[in-house]
Amino acid sequence: MEYKVFNDPVHGHFEVHPLLVKIIDTPQFQRLRYIKQLGTCYFVFPGASHNRFEHSLGVEFLAGELARQLQRRQPDCMIEDRDVLCVEIAGLCHDLGHGPFSHFFDGVFIPLVTGNRDWKHEHASVKMFEYLVEVNDLECEFQRYGLFSDDLTFIKEQIAGPSENCGNICWPYKGRPKEKGFLYEIVANKRNGIDVDKWDYFARDCHHLGIKTSFDHNRFMKFARVLEVNGSLQICSRDKEVGSCYDMFYTRNVLHRRAYQHKNTKIIEFMYSFNSWC
Repeated sequence: MEYKVFNDPVHGHFEVHPLLVKIIDTPQFQRLRYIKQLGTCYFVFPGASHNRFEHSLGVEFLAGELARQLQRRQPDCMIEDRDVLCVEIAGLCHDLGHGPFSHFFDGVFIPLVTGNRDWKHEHASVKMFEYLVEVNDLECEFQRYGLFSDDLTFIKEQIAGPSENCGNICWPYKGRPKEKGFLYEIVANKRNGIDVDKWDYFARDCHHLGIKTSFDHNRFMKFARVLEVNGSLQICSRDKEVGSCYDMFYTRNVLHRRAYQHKNTKIIEFMYSFNSWC
């Protein structure tokens, strides 16, 4: 297998699995090059020119790093290579459903124009992923690398959560059993919100906005372990890392106050939504 090397301004050089390269080379994924990560923030902060494309690559990298570190440190968790590959694909494709100006599209534009407040980019990402696999004939490529229908289900569940007609209240997921439930916490953690998606956009947004951050996601990963909590396996961290956890959420607070919720950013969003409505 020939891996490709990407050079990222935030994470440096990293290798990408050939199956992921096949996904990256599709028109459906390439469209992310033209969707601003911070939407209308770009009109306020000139440095906020980065796009969903590079963020998706960064989440893929961090997802694979965390999964492999847990696999290496805790072989008793029975993390297989195909589990790691599925986690990487979910990280890569988690934002496929974003529209123009990212969160402005699903948070403001869609509800205003269609009246549908239940539309979420995560569900659109799952539909786009299914479409991407179908129109580019990638199902055979998935099978070539040992991924089948249950793995595709696992990937989609990591992006948008369990399907509504799951039926099983005790364990709503179908892609992986409860014993591997901690894998669902890597890309989009529905339990506590601590996941690699946030780690990448914290580092990337701070880098491009010129905002300092003291949170070190690499250190946080070093102390991550899978432990049994209240009858289920969860990704946990050392008690002494409470300071890092504080830094993480403080970084989120700073980004919202200084950039995401900046008054001029919100004014521009209003102008766009008003023009769309008219």
